[in-house]
Amino acid sequence: MRRITRQFLRENFLGLSLTLVGVMCLALAAMQYMGHHTVRAFALGDTRGLDGPDINALQLQNKAYERIANEVTPAIVSIQSTQVIKVQQSPFFSDPFFRQFFGNMPGFGIPREQREHALGSGVIVSADGYILTNNHVVRNASSIDVQLSNKKTFKAKVVGADQPSDIAVLKIDATNLPTAHLGDSNTLHVGDIVMAFGNPFGLDFTVTRGAVSALGRTGIEQGGLQSFIQTDAAINPGNSGGALVNVEGQVVGINTAILAGNSGPGGEGGNIGIGFAIPINMARHVMEDLIKTGKVSRGYLGAEVGDVTQGLADQFKAPDTQGAFVQNVTPDGPSAKAGLKAGDIIRKFNGQDVGGRDQLISMVTATNPGTAATLDILRDGQPMTLKVTLGERPENIAQAGGQPGSSKGPTEGTLRGISVQNLTADLRNRLGVSPETPGVVISNIDPDSPAADAGLQQGDIIQSINRQPVRNVEDFNRLASAAKGQTLLRINRQGTGVFVVITPGDDNQ
Repeated sequence: MRRITRQFLRENFLGLSLTLVGVMCLALAAMQYMGHHTVRAFALGDTRGLDGPDINALQLQNKAYERIANEVTPAIVSIQSTQVIKVQQSPFFSDPFFRQFFGNMPGFGIPREQREHALGSGVIVSADGYILTNNHVVRNASSIDVQLSNKKTFKAKVVGADQPSDIAVLKIDATNLPTAHLGDSNTLHVGDIVMAFGNPFGLDFTVTRGAVSALGRTGIEQGGLQSFIQTDAAINPGNSGGALVNVEGQVVGINTAILAGNSGPGGEGGNIGIGFAIPINMARHVMEDLIKTGKVSRGYLGAEVGDVTQGLADQFKAPDTQGAFVQNVTPDGPSAKAGLKAGDIIRKFNGQDVGGRDQLISMVTATNPGTAATLDILRDGQPMTLKVTLGERPENIAQAGGQPGSSKGPTEGTLRGISVQNLTADLRNRLGVSPETPGVVISNIDPDSPAADAGLQQGDIIQSINRQPVRNVEDFNRLASAAKGQTLLRINRQGTGVFVVITPGDDNQ
């Protein structure tokens, strides 16, 4: 170690002194700064939440939702279906022009297999492995994998599927499974709180909450039996087949469709607050039939019905457009035997309000054949009650019964622009109607006439005008000339009777 001598101190006194003075100045400056800037310990904000009776009520509500979620989630499954399709290789390889360059290359032009996967949801309805889902989730599937909430996976087979209701039943080989409690969808009201369970976009076991936005929604999909529950509980692709649950933890619907917004993940539209579920009463009826017999038996009225337009309500003295309008009654069918007539308006079915055509069809088809049902009707404004024993709905029955369109524009006469002729044996044969069918056939119609606007067309048979029978051209001319205002026609179109209301333009009012 080097020793410091007196000579070193004398030679370096000035430098050491200046260094000492600098250190002292820095120390004094630091002390002055600390005197003006006291350092305080960092403290967290107050972590206490709000309290009070109102907060306690919300906490109880949250606990209730948590309890429902914990109860229902184990009965929800994730479904992945695989469909194997054959894809033809590019056809240009079979073209002689290309073959001269590529020759007979192996594999070209030979169909190859391609796998497509679909994700959905399901609800366990029995401890021995029956699962309720949508038909479109498993349609044409070559293999189906079901995953439970505990991550166990099973292969599933299709017990039965029903396209009109979009319901399918699966079976897995398992026992002692948790099951969902099925409720009564007829007890739902607009505004009720509901929760949607499923696997949107593959996000397993998601729960959302909302309200019942509407009941008896129709026209959502092409064809099929429709009377959907509408909800704003978030439903997205992958939720199909999952459960819509009420505040008692009961399944009241099977999630099936959405109105989508802009494209989301995978190019599929996302939720915009408008989702639809199949009422559980309909789903349960289909499910039970599929499990028992492999096919669905549905109730049948034997009446062709349509929606009640304002024109029909006016003509048949109804206070509003609620109900289903009876266009035609099948001879010797259940309705005919019960005394139902064309022109009646069915307002209630078994005590349940009928909003329109599709809702009535859903109610009837969700009821077992042979059931004694009650119809509350209006006949020319007078309330009546009929008892009808439902028959069994024929397979592939036509979904007939749409209502005619509305008339447009000014006219000089309500039935102007219609040319008719008497029915001959040849015409009856060509039109496919019986020799006993009365009326005159429309041979020509002005496309700008109110009758054309109302949906009349060549080949329609006019059988009555304002409830007065039309037997021939003379009857038509007499009654048509007297029709000055809104006019009710009874027509036969391809063997089916339909009422049509024609309203003239302002010039004839």
